[in-house]
Amino acid sequence: MICVLPNGLPISRFGFSVSKRVGRAVVRNRVRRRASEVVRLRLLDIVPGYDVVFIAKVPIAQAAYTQIESSIERLLHLANLITAASENV
Repeated sequence: MICVLPNGLPISRFGFSVSKRVGRAVVRNRVRRRASEVVRLRLLDIVPGYDVVFIAKVPIAQAAYTQIESSIERLLHLANLITAASENV
């Protein structure tokens, strides 16, 4: 799940919410690190000026990195946060 609000800044900020239902602290932190890395690698392609919060659901605990990556990219596309130049690549 994704929540997006304009922030009026020249940058976009990102937050990651992982419920205790996802797993113990080690699992939650692993999910948070993987999601953060996906966003970090796509940062130049993301439209600036938004606050974005990703909310992880329970099935993400067993997801591979590539599944997390494709889910986050799909959510960013749905929220129209990917620049047009990066969509053509």
